[in-house]
Amino acid sequence: MNPIEYIEDNGKMLALIVRASFSHPGIKFFTEDSLSQQLAYMKHPKGKCIDPHVHNSVRREVHFTQEVLVIKKGILRVDFFNSDQVYLTSRELRPWDVVMLIEGGHGFEVLEDIEILEVKQGPYAGDNDKIRFESKVNPEDVTYE
Repeated sequence: MNPIEYIEDNGKMLALIVRASFSHPGIKFFTEDSLSQQLAYMKHPKGKCIDPHVHNSVRREVHFTQEVLVIKKGILRVDFFNSDQVYLTSRELRPWDVVMLIEGGHGFEVLEDIEILEVKQGPYAGDNDKIRFESKVNPEDVTYE
């Protein structure tokens, strides 16, 4: 299984999965600079120093909420949909797998009791933040490409 997987539809990146097995020395960014949320992996040896820093105030415009889920415990099935709410494919996530949900739609089924950490942009817009729709994914039709 590839430790890095990009879920795409017609050239649009819908999601990025980084499996717990991924390892790379130094810093590895998985996202393009243009995304409103960035995801990177860092691996440094003991004694490595990262210079102290503050972040500048930079005005940014966010059009879509992008979420990052870290599976701490259990198994979660993620169903991916395009922007027209058409089912595309599914993936199972296990402990310490990470998924960044970038665009399109997504739904979940808990396959084993889970604990998840979620990170997303704020402030939260309540009901204006999302459109809920019926999954229409028959478990017999679930595909794992």
